Amino acid sequence: MSPKKEQFLEEGFRWFGPADPVPLAFIRQSGAESVFTSLHEIPYGAPWPEAAVAARRRLVENAGLRWAAVESVPVSEAVRTRSGPFARHIENYRATLRALAAQGVRLVIYNFMPVLDWIRTDLRFRLPDGSACLRYDPAQFAAFEIGLLKRPGAERDYTPDQLARARAFLASLNESRRAAFERSIIDVFPGCSLGLGLPDIRRMIDAYRDITPDGLREHLRLFLQAVAPVAQECGLRLAIHPDDPPFPVLGLPRIASNLSDFLKILSWHDGDANGVCFCTGSLGASPDNDLPAMLDALAHRVFVAHLRSTQREPGGAFHESGHLEGSVPMFAIVRRLLALQHQRLAAGGPRLLFRPDHGRDMADDLDKPPPPNPGYAFIGRMKGLAELRGLQAGILGSQSAAA
Repeated sequence: MSPKKEQFLEEGFRWFGPADPVPLAFIRQSGAESVFTSLHEIPYGAPWPEAAVAARRRLVENAGLRWAAVESVPVSEAVRTRSGPFARHIENYRATLRALAAQGVRLVIYNFMPVLDWIRTDLRFRLPDGSACLRYDPAQFAAFEIGLLKRPGAERDYTPDQLARARAFLASLNESRRAAFERSIIDVFPGCSLGLGLPDIRRMIDAYRDITPDGLREHLRLFLQAVAPVAQECGLRLAIHPDDPPFPVLGLPRIASNLSDFLKILSWHDGDANGVCFCTGSLGASPDNDLPAMLDALAHRVFVAHLRSTQREPGGAFHESGHLEGSVPMFAIVRRLLALQHQRLAAGGPRLLFRPDHGRDMADDLDKPPPPNPGYAFIGRMKGLAELRGLQAGILGSQSAAA
């Protein structure tokens, strides 16, 4: 007997709003039940009007889907650095949580990564089969930091081999490719373009000159102290996304990269509103992270999962692999998530939500202009969703046969 639908994890799909080249109709055809979306048009730090939230909810529901998660309500740089209008931004964040709750949205994903969001150095790295994926190469990032950004002291963060490869990479770029490389690193914020230039990045980095890792942790603690009670009151859950990549970049602290980091974060607000978005691709980029052990330790506060895999390479590079390939033990992760969901369902809770994260550019998506949101072309993510659905069916079917 085939497993029942309610035994499977709830399938979600990221959607970047009406301007997304992947329409909601395609997402529904993929078999997904829910979407992760955000009001990307609203500036960071501004409140979300309830009317705008209601309009987005209706748009999703009219397509036969559910708005299951906000990804994300961005945390502004003012809040991260506790400078400028940070107090107003925190109050606006609280107002946004209330507006979301009033419209029945119950899960908010956020991150606390300084200056840049996730970082890659190649947005269309060609693989042997002809498909393309996202890749991070520390030597190429050194080329950006030292040759373009000119961050003082950046050389100290790299090995001699990485510095040599950085110089060779930079020398291989003509003027137009150099400009494209620069934009690919500093202007890939999810769902929007902030129009930042190198002077903006330098100014933003300078705002952290006196902020240590413990200092940034304290800023996150104070942020949670201000917003988590509102989320708790409204029945909302906040899920912090891991740093991507999960190690320091730009000479800045990263405070959501490993198990110790997350245990600290969860200790700051002991309530149902404070939890984790378990992103296997982000965490899996570090060989120091034992993902199954992390999931076991954090299970009580894992509110949502991003499932993808990264293939670690020698020398610190990594690229996005197929969802069932690479360095992430996806079978062990999915088996644990299904067991966790079974426990929650038995206690009267909801199904556990996930989405396939990132995907290769493949098939006729390769003939289209590069997607405005790198890693989020349709076919590669649909393939990943189908693979993860099949993995669940195999696990559930084998468990049923053994019972």
